[in-house]
Amino acid sequence: MPESELLTRAECRRVFEAAQRAARTLGVRDVEVTLGATASALTRFANNAIHQNVAEQRGYLSVRVLADHRTARASLNRLDDAAVAGVVEQAAALARAQAPDPEWLPLAEPAQVAEADRWSPATAASTPAQRAAGVAEALGVVESAGQTAAGIYSAAHGAEAILNSRGVFAYYADTLAHFSITAMDADSSGWAKAGAPDVARISPVELARRASAKAALSRRPRELPPGRYTVILEHAAVQDLVGQMFWDFSGTAMRDQRSFLTGRLGEKLFGENISIADDVYHPLQSGAPFDSEGIPRRRLALVERGVPREVAYSRAAAQREGRAPTGHGFPIPNEYGEAPLNIVMEGASTSLEEMIATTPRGILVTRLWYIREVDPYEKIMTGMTRDGTFLIEDGELVCGVKNLRFNQSLLEMLSSVDQLSPAARAAGEESFDMVAPALKVREFNFTEVTRF
Repeated sequence: MPESELLTRAECRRVFEAAQRAARTLGVRDVEVTLGATASALTRFANNAIHQNVAEQRGYLSVRVLADHRTARASLNRLDDAAVAGVVEQAAALARAQAPDPEWLPLAEPAQVAEADRWSPATAASTPAQRAAGVAEALGVVESAGQTAAGIYSAAHGAEAILNSRGVFAYYADTLAHFSITAMDADSSGWAKAGAPDVARISPVELARRASAKAALSRRPRELPPGRYTVILEHAAVQDLVGQMFWDFSGTAMRDQRSFLTGRLGEKLFGENISIADDVYHPLQSGAPFDSEGIPRRRLALVERGVPREVAYSRAAAQREGRAPTGHGFPIPNEYGEAPLNIVMEGASTSLEEMIATTPRGILVTRLWYIREVDPYEKIMTGMTRDGTFLIEDGELVCGVKNLRFNQSLLEMLSSVDQLSPAARAAGEESFDMVAPALKVREFNFTEVTRF
């Protein structure tokens, strides 16, 4: 499995041994150490010119101690022995100040974690000159269309590890690159974005062509009246909207009754053609194959043929419910518990072009933004279209339309899907990428024209 020079396995062991020594001097036996290090670089451009290149390297150390049914955590960003001893002492002092926790759990035991290789040497070695060359090619596409572009080209690599005094040692290193571009015309704009562990899988030129074509087609946008329309949501728009509901697929959220799945697990809430999994090992996904305690992430069948089946459980949530943990817990202590973060929505065989060609009248949506929750139980969301919204008539894109605000229940929307495209890695407004198809949806509810 790949190893990052920013944080090697040997360095992880050294830091953990220093933490154990410091804990023993304080009479503490049980200690958990989480470490991480990342090097990230970003090339930013606007007005058809690169205006910023920044690079940052950061690391962290977080130590949790357990004693007498108490636990606490302290963190810092230094790894020398003196700093490690100091943070262990802080964690121990915080633990002593806590009241005993009736739901306290001992440290996790070691478990076999399958490897997930998302390391690209090309991404890790990405240089400002290489990113500048990609940006220059993309800008050439936009400039030739008489448009102005802005966006980012980023590359990052790093590692994370979890060790504890019961013998857990989970280590993961990966890389990740993103390219995002917005092409702007006098009264229109177009957008495209892609993300992948391997920078070679991202084509700035192709993304620029897509964004530029959207900006050109949406010139002189027409205003449409609010109402319910057949809507085709491109992959990024699906990620933007459907990605809002997965914090609800959590045992802790259900216990707290802040999940729309409360009292509904096992009921048919969506259409027969909706199946969604959480799968860290999917070839288009990325992320560590273990959670914040080193528990292996297992694949979850979140939705099967319209029926929510499984939710994520941290060790604590699993203990309360008499279940096995699923490997989706966040660092302890926390108030959220757990959530699935490697979302894979099953697609079908209809291409985006076929969706458009079979639509007598509808709207094509590139992406969404300013998404907020209106009704948690019915999962009604509001937000706006952006950077490429088009009217479809007689199976063709005929013009751009002014952006629209929507108020839409995700339960209703995912019960009204007529067609799905093949799934692809989708990068949108959300902080995590999803594997998702484009969707053709009936009766999508637009409530007003926006001023943006």
